[in-house]
Amino acid sequence: MSNEVKTKEKVNMDPKYIAKLAVTLLVTCVVVAGLLGFVNKLTLPNITAANEKKTAEAIQKVLPELEGSPVAMELTEDMTAAASGAGATVTEAYEAQAGGSTIGYALKIVASGSQGNIEMMVGVDTEGAVSGVSIVKNSETSGIGSKVMTNQPTAKGVGVLDQFEGKTAADAPLNVGTNVDAISGATVSSKGVTTGVNAALAVAGVIG
Repeated sequence: MSNEVKTKEKVNMDPKYIAKLAVTLLVTCVVVAGLLGFVNKLTLPNITAANEKKTAEAIQKVLPELEGSPVAMELTEDMTAAASGAGATVTEAYEAQAGGSTIGYALKIVASGSQGNIEMMVGVDTEGAVSGVSIVKNSETSGIGSKVMTNQPTAKGVGVLDQFEGKTAADAPLNVGTNVDAISGATVSSKGVTTGVNAALAVAGVIG
């Protein structure tokens, strides 16, 4: 049996070629980054305007008696801690007025759903009662979790979001199956919204 000698060819890389390749890659990266930044700069105002419009519409839905523009509030450590303690995150808070008096607060809450985060606006009046819940953004499954997001009726015939109206801290904690009804097949999505409402009530309690 003969021995086979295997030889490996050494590839001699030209230093000039390597330098040229490196420069080409660097220039390409810089150009791509510049284009992305340019596109982002062009689209950012439109995205911001769309988000502001959605937020304004959601506030009007949860506090229909609002007159004028709501006043943005600074989030305090107590407010963020209250939401966190309820299992969600508060990202924005607004004071709503009518006739020169405060009528309630609109709280933008982020809670976990079945397919990602659910961003919602929850209105709480000055008596500490939920005045409305409006979904701002979500990625729940179409035809299942989306039924919750679009306020489809539960088995009792009440909109799944509408059922929270009038709930107060005295009813908390709100729990699906106890004092909250879920949409059949969309229990996780229903629980996500419920968590958000619990968080909003907790934050409202801190605001006073």
